[in-house]
Amino acid sequence: MSAPASVLLNRLLARGKFRHLQVLLRLAELGSVQRTADVIGLTQSSVTQTLAYLEALLDARLFQRHARGVTPTPTCIDLLPVARQVMLGLAEGADVLVARQRRGGGIVRLLASAAGVHSVLSTALPGFHRLHPAIQVHLREAEGEDQLLAVARGEVDVVVCRQPVAEPEGWRFQPLRDDRFVVVCAGDHPVLQKRRIDWKLLGRETWMLAPAETAARQRFDEIAALFAAPPRTHPLVSRVLSVTVDALQRDGVLALLPQSFVERALAAGQLALVPAPLPALALDPIGVMRPLAPLGAAAERLVEHLLSPASPPSR
Repeated sequence: MSAPASVLLNRLLARGKFRHLQVLLRLAELGSVQRTADVIGLTQSSVTQTLAYLEALLDARLFQRHARGVTPTPTCIDLLPVARQVMLGLAEGADVLVARQRRGGGIVRLLASAAGVHSVLSTALPGFHRLHPAIQVHLREAEGEDQLLAVARGEVDVVVCRQPVAEPEGWRFQPLRDDRFVVVCAGDHPVLQKRRIDWKLLGRETWMLAPAETAARQRFDEIAALFAAPPRTHPLVSRVLSVTVDALQRDGVLALLPQSFVERALAAGQLALVPAPLPALALDPIGVMRPLAPLGAAAERLVEHLLSPASPPSR
């Protein structure tokens, strides 16, 4: 009979090592004991012994051995996300310690949506770094459910995002700026030369679609129902700004997107607004989501900076 979870936990706490997790992850990634040994800096026999020790500790087979190397078992595959999370936490912990020891300012784990990056952080972070050069900001991008998952796992200190339908337990959202949908295209698109732009005209154009799960795609589908026939669509579907701008400029298509996402491209003259006869296209605001519990000093300074009227986001 397999050991209960509490027994396995106590074994790992008493006898487990971070090196075990490193070997587990590398073996799963590389599929070779020798290559794992070379990458980690161990001998082949040390890797083999470490794996045998870990399998005995967990009372489970983690890899199938074969002539070409090793293949993770279903048990190993289930453990990989946990191992990655632990190693990610260790790496972040090392960053925190180094930042504190070298510069004395601390570190902020910041998560943001694409809209948050382009409409808030791209202008707010340079000013923050000038005011607080000793604070390191570790920024990564995520959307929707991935944001909520990162919050639930305790992987982030602050999130800059669109207002969620429901705030995560123990967190609150503070708005920074309003947003709306706009229709955009390249500055030399023929549609901009038309004296009157109506549904019939827009329905004849080719459109670049946002991903299916986004609010922009849902709103476009609603608007497209007003066209006389289903519109032609571009083969590329992307939420990457640079790729989107390139396609709009190169391929002569239109797109319905959040203004926050494209406003820097509009300001730079890379794209132009289409004066389309659209209904009200308001979006939920973009803002800061932070825990109700006290933040660390570095994260608190960042939130104060983002909320400060002295450093307004671009509009």
